[in-house]
Amino acid sequence: MLAPPPTEVTFAVRGFHTGQPQARDYLEQIGRWFLTGLEYGMTVPGEHEIAARLETVAREGRGFAYEGASMALAILDGLLPGRGGRLHRFIAGPAAHHVYTAHIGAGWALARLPAPLRPRVRLGDPLLRRLALDGYGFHEAYFRTPVVVGEQRPPRILRRGPGTARDAAHVVDQGIGRALWFVSGADVDRLAGTIDGFAPARQPDLWAGAGLAATYAGFRGATGPAGGEEDPAAIRAAEASLRELAARAGRHLPDAAQGAAFAAKARERAGVVTPHTVAAVRALCGMEVAEAARCTDEALPADPAAADAYQTWRRRIRRRFAELPSPARPES
Repeated sequence: MLAPPPTEVTFAVRGFHTGQPQARDYLEQIGRWFLTGLEYGMTVPGEHEIAARLETVAREGRGFAYEGASMALAILDGLLPGRGGRLHRFIAGPAAHHVYTAHIGAGWALARLPAPLRPRVRLGDPLLRRLALDGYGFHEAYFRTPVVVGEQRPPRILRRGPGTARDAAHVVDQGIGRALWFVSGADVDRLAGTIDGFAPARQPDLWAGAGLAATYAGFRGATGPAGGEEDPAAIRAAEASLRELAARAGRHLPDAAQGAAFAAKARERAGVVTPHTVAAVRALCGMEVAEAARCTDEALPADPAAADAYQTWRRRIRRRFAELPSPARPES
C-alpha cells in the first residue's frame, strides 16, 4: 500500500518533459530497476537473500535496485518494529558497496511512512544518514512535481524544527535537483531553465543534485541497451550534452561538480563505472572518476557526527572544484 505501482514511474503518468525518446525510455527503465529492488526487499526473506536477487539486475541498474530494496526494508522497519533493524543490517552487510543509494532509499520510505513511524527507521552512519533527506527531496519533487517544482514549495519535512531546518533544506534541495534531471527528461536546456526559475539561494543545491543525477543516472545512449554493447556515436552525443550542461551551470559549476564527485564515489565503490560516468566526470569535474572519488574522501570532515558535518563535506568538495577553470561552451 505504501509502494508506488509500476505505472507511477512512467513519463505519461508523471507528466515529465519528453525530449529525446531514448532518454525517456532509459529514465523510465531506472524507475523499473528501482521497483524491482523494492519488490525483492518486500518479498524475499533475509538481507543476504535480497542482495543475491539484486545482483541479477542489469549491472548499470543495480544501484537503483539496491535503493528500492532499502526503501522496502525501511518501510518494514517502520511498520513492524518488533523485528526491526532490517535496513541497518542490510547497509552494514550485503549493501555496503551501495551504501549511498541505500541511504537515499531510506528517504523514500520517510516520505511514505506516517510521521510517528519515521523514528523507527534507524540509520547508523552519522554522516551518510543525511542522504535520507536527499532521497526525501527527490521523492517529493518526483511525485509532487506541480507543488515542489511548479510552485517551488519546500517539502513539509523542512518545518520540523528550527535548529536543523536550514541544514535539511540544503540536503533536500540537492535531492530535488536530482529529480529535476528526470522531470526535465535529461534535456539540458529544460533543466537549466527550470533551475534558473528557483530562488537564487536554492540554485547551488539544485545544481549539485543535477550534477549528481547527470553523472550517476545519465541517459540512454551512452551504453546502448541495458547489458548491450556501447554505442560510440551515442557516447559522443552524450559527451556534447554533458559539456553543454557544464557550460549552462556557469557560476554554479563547482556545485554541479560536487554532485558529480559524489556520483563518481558511489559508482566507484559499487564497482559499476559506466562510459557515461567517465564522460560526465570529465565534463563536470575536469578529471577522471578515481580522482573525483578521491576528492570526496579527502574532504571528509573530522567529526562526522557534528551538526554541520554534511554541509562541511560538500563545501570542501566545492572548494576543490572552484579552483578549476570553467569549461568553454561546446561548439554548435
